[in-house]
Amino acid sequence: MRLKPLLLIFIALSFGCQPKNLENKAQQPHIILFLVDDMGWQDTSLPFWEKETDFNKRYHTPAMERLAQGGMMFTQAYATSVCSPTRVSLMTGMNAARHRVTNWTLWRNASVDGKSNVLDYPQWNVNGVQQVDSIENSAYATMLPQILKDNGYFTIHCGKAHFGAIGTPSANPLNCGFDVNIAGHAAGGLGSYLGEQNFGNKEKGVHTLPWGVPGLEKYHGDSIFITEALTIEAKKSLDEALVQKKPFFLYMAHYAVHIPLEADNRFYRKYLDAGLPVPEAKYASMVESMDKSLGDLMDYLDEKGIAENTVILFMSDNGGFSLRPRAGELHTHNKPLNSGKGSAYEGGIREPMIVKWPGKVEPATKCNDYLIIEDFYPTILEMAGVENYKTVQVVDGQSFMPMLKQEGVASKGRKLYWHFPNNWGPTGPGIGATSTIRSGDWKLIYYYKDQHFELFNIKEDIGELNNLAGKHPELVKKLAKQLGGYLRGLDAQRPILKETGKDAPWPDEKVANKH
Repeated sequence: MRLKPLLLIFIALSFGCQPKNLENKAQQPHIILFLVDDMGWQDTSLPFWEKETDFNKRYHTPAMERLAQGGMMFTQAYATSVCSPTRVSLMTGMNAARHRVTNWTLWRNASVDGKSNVLDYPQWNVNGVQQVDSIENSAYATMLPQILKDNGYFTIHCGKAHFGAIGTPSANPLNCGFDVNIAGHAAGGLGSYLGEQNFGNKEKGVHTLPWGVPGLEKYHGDSIFITEALTIEAKKSLDEALVQKKPFFLYMAHYAVHIPLEADNRFYRKYLDAGLPVPEAKYASMVESMDKSLGDLMDYLDEKGIAENTVILFMSDNGGFSLRPRAGELHTHNKPLNSGKGSAYEGGIREPMIVKWPGKVEPATKCNDYLIIEDFYPTILEMAGVENYKTVQVVDGQSFMPMLKQEGVASKGRKLYWHFPNNWGPTGPGIGATSTIRSGDWKLIYYYKDQHFELFNIKEDIGELNNLAGKHPELVKKLAKQLGGYLRGLDAQRPILKETGKDAPWPDEKVANKH
């Protein structure tokens, strides 16, 4: 009988603690990171420039417009010029110069760099990012979903992964901190968007490397477009998270709008009827299909009554593809920006970005400060209320929470850096082995092949058509010194000059020699 009061006290204390724990859980917002593949700054009916363009009139993205009405648009959000560096920076908070996954990954220990008569390319981290330190040629890091998972989140990966090369642990997102993996593997593209073509797999129900998409076998032979299939599967996993009464982190990483260009027949006809060439009508249907997925997820949040406690971040991984099989003049599909994917110009790195966070971010607002992809890492952890987290890597990103809260100009005095000591393959404006610095309105690009500079005032010349390097030699010298100092500080890799067998000069070395 003497044990009974003690038991009652124990029960009371247990139940007394429970509401506090539940309250803390409830304070953690659900988070959806909606990442589009190869979507350009102009691939939307939502203008991210000071005026509407012909491309804005071409596309139909009502869900993006809806998201922007509920949140904040960012007009100067930057990624890298190709996919893997962006995705590794996103998941680790590191700048590409530090993590050294500077080109796109696929096969283990195999570089995808093209050939050059002038340059050899460094031994970059061709195996991607890993959460173990035992994989050669890879970046070792504590990945974003792992920290979220360790802090109570149900973590869902849906779509394109492209974190690690085939045969490495992080080829499987389950080894990157995700509780659920839907259709993610090592490849950065797909053989087909069409269920009738088994999403690029040669046989129904069988996964075909490297471009077949795994995990969606039940849709093989169906008329469904993969963007819709991924959205259906994502919502099922969100249901599971809600059953578990956990906050969720959904990384909705669409394969769209990467090539191949294939029509989503739900939207294709209207673009043909509008007079677009077949490739452009297909592309526009893929853009609208992606937007429909965003709208479907927003509808889901409304139906479940959780929209007010859910953060949505919308972003693209690099500039819009502006090569064949796109129709029309090459390198013009992101105008007024110059060039496209793979380029150091704005068309290769400037992205459409929106953040909606009810009660935290003022609706229908716009931010013109600049930020870069590694900033998502500390920002999302701050959104989740995760403090004093430990990582094995140095985090270069800076939280853009002050921008979201409109607490001053967060980018004032900050410099952004890009490093691409590689050969993507295609040629075009701004495409090549480069390092770049953005400081205020000024942007300096250094080309390793012939060690020349291009200097642009982005505010006055968004199309980067007027190289001012000859008119401002002292500014070139100043920015080159800052760029070279940053790269040396990270022990960044450089291309090798075939003629001498030595590393190409640092940007400031070239300026010093010139002067």
